[in-house]
Amino acid sequence: MATKLNLDKLDMQIISEMMEDAQISYADLGKKLFVSGGTIHVRIKKLQEHGIVKGTKLNVDLKALGYDITAFIGVYLEKSSLYDNVAKELQKVPEIVRLNYTTGNYSMFIEVVCKDINQLRYVLHDALQKIKGIERTETLISLEESFNRKVQVASNIS
Repeated sequence: MATKLNLDKLDMQIISEMMEDAQISYADLGKKLFVSGGTIHVRIKKLQEHGIVKGTKLNVDLKALGYDITAFIGVYLEKSSLYDNVAKELQKVPEIVRLNYTTGNYSMFIEVVCKDINQLRYVLHDALQKIKGIERTETLISLEESFNRKVQVASNIS
């Protein structure tokens, strides 16, 4: 966006509160922050227009839905200039839930969620190995997610 949005204390409080509970009504959030629900609505709309708030997501227990495998895959590219093309192809693989362009040993780091080891094998053997530009991969299977927390945004703006 061309113009930079100056966030004030109320904006940061709204962001922080909604990161904790995105289902809170604007009226209830307004009461909590001592402003009207209409003010909350206007602020959220402004934050969305500037791309700071990108919608809300339902937090689902994937294991309860039968997704038993979470794996992290380090991707080595033949050349780093192939990143954009490879990223486009990786987006077509539905099991990939996160992709990061990284420094260090890997060019890319992927998070994959699968129902079982056979689905992971398919992703590794059939999906990834067919993408031009991927030299090799290294896979780490998560045995347990001990915690997953949201970033504590600074709300000490005056």
